[in-house]
Amino acid sequence: MMQGRNGPTRPDDSPDQEPGGPAGDVYEWFQRGVKLLKDGSPAAAAAILARAADAEPDSRSIREALARAQFNSRRYADAADSFRWIVAANPTEDYAYFGLGMSLWRTGDMEAAHEPLTIAVAMRPDLRDYVSALKQVRATLRAREA
Repeated sequence: MMQGRNGPTRPDDSPDQEPGGPAGDVYEWFQRGVKLLKDGSPAAAAAILARAADAEPDSRSIREALARAQFNSRRYADAADSFRWIVAANPTEDYAYFGLGMSLWRTGDMEAAHEPLTIAVAMRPDLRDYVSALKQVRATLRAREA
């Protein structure tokens, strides 16, 4: 929800809201986007979460949901940009490094994927998904060198 001088404001109460935009406030957009993502509609989720991110550009939770929706709708370059934003805003977010590495991997840039996956594994060596992804990227890089 956006904070105005006198407390939370609602974009739908604003006279300059875009016609045809989603109804409700930013929190409702976020909730709808997360539900769409959970229900298997990542492209629709990405569309509404992008609106939420535009309205609340500093929200890491909105950005993470947007990045996941972009990734799941195979918009890997967009997902990488969103995960990069999270990493820049909070360099201790292991999941953002993992998401960035996975997104770069899916774009085919194994060299770029290696570093964020290495950082994610260094931060959370107990997570098998992180370790497995890093091993696969390293194996691909070795195979390319051979």
